[in-house]
Amino acid sequence: MAAPKPNTASGLKPKNKLRRQAAFLSIKKAREADKRDARLRRKREEEKNPALREERLAQNKPATIDGKRVWDEPVGDEEDALGWAIDVERLAKRRKLEQEEAAEKAGKEKDRDGEEEGILAKLKKRDQETVGTNDDDSTMSDEADSMLDVSESEPDLDSDMDSDLDSSAPSKPTKRDSSPGATSTATNLELSPEFLKQKFPSIFSPPEQDPQILITTSINSTLHKEADILTGLFPNSTYIRRTQHVHAHKYSVKEIAGFAAARGYTALVILMQAEHEKKPDGLDIVNLPDGPHFHFSVSNWIEGKKLPRHATDTGHYPELILNQFKTPLGILTAHLFKNLFPAKPELEGRQVLTLHNQRDYIFVRRHRYVFRDKRGSEKSIVGNDGKPIPGVEDVRVGMQEIG
Repeated sequence: MAAPKPNTASGLKPKNKLRRQAAFLSIKKAREADKRDARLRRKREEEKNPALREERLAQNKPATIDGKRVWDEPVGDEEDALGWAIDVERLAKRRKLEQEEAAEKAGKEKDRDGEEEGILAKLKKRDQETVGTNDDDSTMSDEADSMLDVSESEPDLDSDMDSDLDSSAPSKPTKRDSSPGATSTATNLELSPEFLKQKFPSIFSPPEQDPQILITTSINSTLHKEADILTGLFPNSTYIRRTQHVHAHKYSVKEIAGFAAARGYTALVILMQAEHEKKPDGLDIVNLPDGPHFHFSVSNWIEGKKLPRHATDTGHYPELILNQFKTPLGILTAHLFKNLFPAKPELEGRQVLTLHNQRDYIFVRRHRYVFRDKRGSEKSIVGNDGKPIPGVEDVRVGMQEIG
């Protein structure tokens, strides 16, 4: 006698393990069949009406971490502005739109005023002409024949004048309120690049010379190998060890910064070691000679040699890519890293350094790239709108990570 099939529709859980497995597989197949039927039905409908596909793709946006981020409202003093989680670019666009709307509204009000002034001028001119015709009619009536009935003609004249004035003269324009001025956000509600330039002039107005960086470690650190890696990351950098001798003088960061500034260095980088582990824990960057002092926590440090099929650093000045630095603190950080690299990269080295900011976490990557022709089995490069980018349809870029 064959065993009865499990009743998946009832939702009861069979006690036998084999029957439970069979019930689960049947439920899974039914769900997959429903999804397949819905997908095919949607495809047939979209072939008949392409607008349905465009509407679906417009609504089908992936929920990313940045997309879920809720920005703060800029409320407070400018001294606390660096702690605001606001999108400076979005605020600048909103302010520009508000100014354009206010200017457009003011232009419409000005045109309306000009039209009203033109109507009033026409009415005044017409009234003057009407008064002149009345005077001429009165002189003509005095010189008229005595047999003409003046008493009968005067009411007709008055009625004609009244009807003419009533039909031509509009009602007296009402008094209009003054137009509001251009609405602009207060200074303490938006953080503009001008405010950052005033507060940190050394970051936004660096010297024109190439940066010179002094790299060192924390006191009693053993991260000499990691510090040597930083010399390959930052161009024109020099690593000097901090002494570990028990009787030697322990130089402070202030003393080291003064030493470096007196010798032409533009920045001081200090690699911090974890308290109970022999690995990097933080990175301090001091802008010389007057600061400011930045501190970054370091996590997930991976050497380039541990990456499979890694490339080798050739020592050329890399191209710098800064992504997603939107907040006031992010803009300040982006200018800091920009000052640590020469403004003219060496393109023959084909090296690029990417600093990608995501929720105040900066991901650092170094790559070497090469351009090649597109193979027949490869797709074209598409932009954010899903359409191929013109000019690079047959171009591909090969990337090799340095570390």
